[in-house]
Amino acid sequence: MRRIHGAGVVVAVAAGLAILAPAANAQVGTGPWTPESPGYSEQERGCGQVSGLTFQLTCSTASGDQRAERRYTTYTGGTHQFEGSFKITSMTGSRISLKQTFRDGSNAGPYFMLAVEKGGRLYAVEGGATLGSGATVGTSVRVNTINQVGSSHKVYLNGSLKQTISSASGSYYDKFGSYRTASGAGPITVQWSGVKFWRK
Repeated sequence: MRRIHGAGVVVAVAAGLAILAPAANAQVGTGPWTPESPGYSEQERGCGQVSGLTFQLTCSTASGDQRAERRYTTYTGGTHQFEGSFKITSMTGSRISLKQTFRDGSNAGPYFMLAVEKGGRLYAVEGGATLGSGATVGTSVRVNTINQVGSSHKVYLNGSLKQTISSASGSYYDKFGSYRTASGAGPITVQWSGVKFWRK
């Protein structure tokens, strides 16, 4: 299922859901920051289910495309910050991607993927570096990513800088939800909140 949301186009919006409510200042990084409200589409594939800001993989299938995500609009150039908090409410699976920064255009594909293992370890799928721990059922974790296109991509967990990698020039977009990695499987249910975007 694919539902498109954006300026002038809104389909299947949950009643009363405050999707974006930008604050005056971002949680991390040197400003000044300008709030923005990019459009998005919802992606449900395999056993993935999206309900508002709750994202589920309902099966333990360890193959195929299993995802429940929001995919935001593509940007090119500039500096862009994403912020959101996730709380896993149930998980018997492992190695599920929760937040992604993807390349678009001629170099489309995974660039940064934050994933969780059963037990609460948070890691970068590309390279496998451990970024945090304690992302256990019922625990809220705030995620910020700052992509300065052509310079650097930074990842913060609960306000603490955990990774800096180089960022090539080109086009990117943000995604979050639950997505089975190549070595992972569900089930998992994760709730996101406080989703905001800024640019400078």
